[in-house]
Amino acid sequence: MDSYKKLLLSNKAWVKEKLEIRPDFFSRMANEQNPEFMWIGCSDSRVPAEDITGTEPGEIFVHRNIANLVVHTDFNLLSVLQFAVEVLEVKHIIVCGHYGCGGVKHALSSKHLGLINKWLRHIKDVYRIHERELDSLKNEEEKLNRFIELNVIEQVQNLVETSIVQRSWARKKMPFIHGWVYDIKNGNINDLCLMTSESHVDKIYKFDFTDEQIKHYSEEV
Repeated sequence: MDSYKKLLLSNKAWVKEKLEIRPDFFSRMANEQNPEFMWIGCSDSRVPAEDITGTEPGEIFVHRNIANLVVHTDFNLLSVLQFAVEVLEVKHIIVCGHYGCGGVKHALSSKHLGLINKWLRHIKDVYRIHERELDSLKNEEEKLNRFIELNVIEQVQNLVETSIVQRSWARKKMPFIHGWVYDIKNGNINDLCLMTSESHVDKIYKFDFTDEQIKHYSEEV
């Protein structure tokens, strides 16, 4: 049997299982979604957001890219973020990296990888910022793990530097921004950091909003 056909068969079994547990499982979600969480994770197939958090369909709004980056010129990410914050009004945004991340590992090297070099450049910038700390680590696995953690922390910082998040903070003190790292070897999540509307934002990145801008969301990010 072709491998893709196994996926279709698995889908039928999954539907049957869900309906046996709750007959209205799909109908109750058909018209709307009300997730409390947004997830910005890595595209790595070993890090499925719903599975590792034990969430069901409709509970977590997911965006994934290589090395879980928040890039201020990535209109895909910004569109997902704006929808999550301004329409779905999520309470929490989680940036989740993972130990053993290939994107971060390749960013440590000088190997030419083609188009992906442009994306990895953003991770290399994180290395430059934290070069002294990372170069002090002689064990390569320890160095990579710390680089992965610092990358998550920097992406959390990138999130709070967006006007989308800052305007929502000014309006309703939400969402909470979390930085996590998932350990593929044991399945556990390392809770690294949390930023809230009370957290410090460097003044160069801080926006001032008029009362009208706070009251009414605009298309600008």
